[in-house]
Amino acid sequence: MASIEFNGKTVELNPEGFLADPSIWTEELALLLARQEEGLESLGDQHWTVIRFIREHWLEHDSAPMVRSICKTAGIPLKTVYELFPSGPAKGACKLAGLPKPDGCV
Repeated sequence: MASIEFNGKTVELNPEGFLADPSIWTEELALLLARQEEGLESLGDQHWTVIRFIREHWLEHDSAPMVRSICKTAGIPLKTVYELFPSGPAKGACKLAGLPKPDGCV
């Protein structure tokens, strides 16, 4: 299993870079994952809108939201979501939101 160092601790990741334990997620950890796992140097307001929406949905429903729901609720066009998260909303955005790898995500 892969891992990264965060605040002096080892954080376990699955082989694709998703947190092994979603309960340890923090926004600071999301920033580290963005840099190390997704190649994003920073996260802007639109990134955080998507990440927080995904995280809250997962905490309430124990599942990742549908991409259409992200776009509609966040008010961000699908094209922009893919520009914000080049590896896609299912893989990139969910990874940064600390979710386990969504079902159907390849």
